[in-house]
Amino acid sequence: MYALNFYSDLYGDVLRNHRKSVTIRLGDKTDKYDAGHLVWITVGQRFARRQKLYTAVLDRVEVKKIAELTPRDIERENPEFRNQDDVIEMLSRIYGELITPEHHVTVIYFSRVDD
Repeated sequence: MYALNFYSDLYGDVLRNHRKSVTIRLGDKTDKYDAGHLVWITVGQRFARRQKLYTAVLDRVEVKKIAELTPRDIERENPEFRNQDDVIEMLSRIYGELITPEHHVTVIYFSRVDD
């Protein structure tokens, strides 16, 4: 079983309220995530205790340039984001490097699975 972990507690609320159903990760992660996989959605710091929020199914996994992200991709990543610049700023903070619209990202669409 894989996990989609979110490091910031800020994501906990939007995940619990089902306002987040996409995660955008830097680079090509298709070797790790495939559509149809079940994953745990977790929140917590790397190498520390994490909280499992729920199980989700990966609906779709796509690799595209940041410049190709749709408004729907961006809004489903974070309801407060409005454009690609917001995504670039977030990824730059997370990965600690200069990110441009030409960088490739993996867009992972997921849906909660109720027990």
